[in-house]
Amino acid sequence: MWDFPLRLLGGLHYLVLAGKASWDDVGTALEEHREFLAKWTEEQDVQTNEVQRSWALLPGFLSIADGRQFDLLELGPSAGLNLMWDRYSYRYTTGEWGSGALELTGEDRIPPPGELLARRVSVTRRRGIDLNPVDVTTEHGARLLQAFVWADQTQRLDRLRRAIEVTREDPPELMRGDYVESLPSLLADRREGAQLVVFQSASTMYLDRAALAKVRAALHDAAREEPLVYLTTGRAPQDDGFALEVERYPDGRRRRLAVFDFHGEWLDWGR
Repeated sequence: MWDFPLRLLGGLHYLVLAGKASWDDVGTALEEHREFLAKWTEEQDVQTNEVQRSWALLPGFLSIADGRQFDLLELGPSAGLNLMWDRYSYRYTTGEWGSGALELTGEDRIPPPGELLARRVSVTRRRGIDLNPVDVTTEHGARLLQAFVWADQTQRLDRLRRAIEVTREDPPELMRGDYVESLPSLLADRREGAQLVVFQSASTMYLDRAALAKVRAALHDAAREEPLVYLTTGRAPQDDGFALEVERYPDGRRRRLAVFDFHGEWLDWGR
């Protein structure tokens, strides 16, 4: 199990957050909570939902806005924090966007154009499908996400907690399932008059070629009745981050929009 150390440290952090253990005495925690940690490392997959990625995704969403409301579907959303992207506020060197309680910013080495940030968009529905979605409206779900952020990364933890509070105000619809198999039926369920936008920020990197082909085939087939847009990320050249791309269906036209840090800390727009 390659991720055993991550699972173990996540379990320890979960106990610390619950007030049942201390980083000052890990040995005692390992001894006293042996059964809990054994079960945790066996059953609990690593769960992260990096909301900072929304800072890099926002210009991508704005670039595909066509005046209609967005009908959002995220593939592999974890807790759906990035489904709430329009509820946050953003700062770039070329301008600001939104008015949410959580402000996201970063190093925009090549910033998005100011005229792009002048666009406004509204969301009519937010759906996401994940093998193991996390419900942050529960104490366990919120603590679970925090547990897989290193305890000394206080800025990331603060940002995560703020995003959880925003999400709790009006949670998205999260479904449990395999999106590769469920995608055709999900794409058939549309909001009339809205622009269907499917997106993902990391999950497809874990799919094999056959599964990726099924995803794109489902997008193509669903768009025969009405076009849709797919905002997606993949490994950038030189493996220095994610490449943000937009694909338009049914024809599958693809355009590179940007490259950004895996966690959304920097952005090169138009690269």
